Amino acid sequence: MRTFDLELLRTLSAIATLESFAAAAIQLGRTQSAVTQQMQRLEEQVGHPLFEKQGRQKRLTAHGQRLLVYARHLLSVNDEAMRNLQEDQLQGVLRIGASNDVADTLLPPVLAEIARHSPMLQLDIRLGRSPFLMEQLQRGEIDMTISNRAEDGVEAVVLRSSPTVWLCASSYVHDLSKPVPLITTDGPSIFRRMSQEALDAVGIAWTPRTTTSSVMGIRAALRAGLGVAARGVEQVDGGLRVLGLADGMPSLPDLVYWLYIRSNVVNPVTRKVFQNLRDRLRLPPVEHVR
Repeated sequence: MRTFDLELLRTLSAIATLESFAAAAIQLGRTQSAVTQQMQRLEEQVGHPLFEKQGRQKRLTAHGQRLLVYARHLLSVNDEAMRNLQEDQLQGVLRIGASNDVADTLLPPVLAEIARHSPMLQLDIRLGRSPFLMEQLQRGEIDMTISNRAEDGVEAVVLRSSPTVWLCASSYVHDLSKPVPLITTDGPSIFRRMSQEALDAVGIAWTPRTTTSSVMGIRAALRAGLGVAARGVEQVDGGLRVLGLADGMPSLPDLVYWLYIRSNVVNPVTRKVFQNLRDRLRLPPVEHVR
């Protein structure tokens, strides 16, 4: 039994969709005479006319309409198979976390790259604070996470190094004669430790003015003019300003953001996604994070 030429069927489908040999030729990147020759070859394979003249136009015959149904089905199966094999699509669920302060900066390009390479993958996004996300990673509750916490012995790649700055409200009046009113998160916080150590190192007095459980709480306190917070430079916007050396504030160290994958991962999908991100984003691997 003979086999249909899929390229001929694709041309037939284009002609039927665009209702024109000329338009189909433009879409397929062929000459109109080449399209006509293709349909003549297809008619020879079928053994029946596929087109008939109606005025100045050519319309599908009954045999042409019947073949069109099969053509579109065969093309759909072929194209799906090609996409699946060429893109090496991954399926399943990937649970990925990110700290709140980088949810709209570092996370989106990572998610976009995952979706671009593995469009069939379902993403379960968890936002929270870095210490708690790392605990979830260690317990196997998430597969990967973006974090600014250094964890020894956990496989990771470096996403970016980001400056840390002192933030306050645009209207905040910084008084060097008074202890610096710090705005921090409660519980474990690298920003709180960083700010207190930096102030202590240069002998600047500080006081715990406000504590909150979230980045949104910090931003609200900052906008209210309640004090100063050490945060990533990504948090700067029109309602906030940066205090620097000219304001008597010490410099702060940069923060490194890593993309971690959980230890002893069993799911091959998680491993493949991590490798794809590392290779496509050209991220340097980190065997042992200090």
